[in-house]
Amino acid sequence: MSAPQDLFYEKTHEWLRVDDNIATVGITDFAQGQLSDLTFVELPEVGRSVSAGDEVAVLESVKAASDIYSPIAGKIVEVNDSLDDAPELINLSPYEKGWIFKIEFYKEEDIDNLMSAEEYDELCEEE
Repeated sequence: MSAPQDLFYEKTHEWLRVDDNIATVGITDFAQGQLSDLTFVELPEVGRSVSAGDEVAVLESVKAASDIYSPIAGKIVEVNDSLDDAPELINLSPYEKGWIFKIEFYKEEDIDNLMSAEEYDELCEEE
């Protein structure tokens, strides 16, 4: 499955959808497939300021636990509380209902450091 064209991607398999100065972040379909059935999501704290690359959340599955990193610097402004009761939303709908957090970003240039869908697809083919 190819990555959606309208998103940006990080090497650590997070995706980012930009809307003005707010970005929605989740994990890719490739990543959720590698993790398998998710059983728990530790969401980040709203109001927390983070740098690009900071660990902000943890996903636990039947296979392993995986850290989720912020692709950009900014302030966490919202989390997907639906994941508390239904972490499987990430497995079922990684790009829509399974988003993890929203971040108000500080610098537009941070987006330029992320991968396009084509670059991300190439990365997944190598793994």
